[in-house]
Amino acid sequence: MSNFDTIIESDKPVLIDFFATWCGPCKMLGPILKEVKDNLGDRVSIIKIDVDKNQQIASKYQVRGVPTMILFQNGKQLWRQSGVLSKEQIIQTIVEKNNK
Repeated sequence: MSNFDTIIESDKPVLIDFFATWCGPCKMLGPILKEVKDNLGDRVSIIKIDVDKNQQIASKYQVRGVPTMILFQNGKQLWRQSGVLSKEQIIQTIVEKNNK
């Protein structure tokens, strides 16, 4: 993904979901992130990155386990979490970090 740096430079929050196709919890997180996007609409971008196909980016951000979510805004990492969270927890985090 050669345009990764451009994507995370956005002035709106960008949530990156590092996942793997073989990962059970990653499959659980997918529908949750869809609900987050449905709730927040254009206020957030959600990008899914397959760690097996994008090992260089996963390595750069030291993604050791999946799923790992990293929230960026203006190129800065605002938040990072491994594992599955609820829709409410993810929305609350995005809104809180965006208002700082």
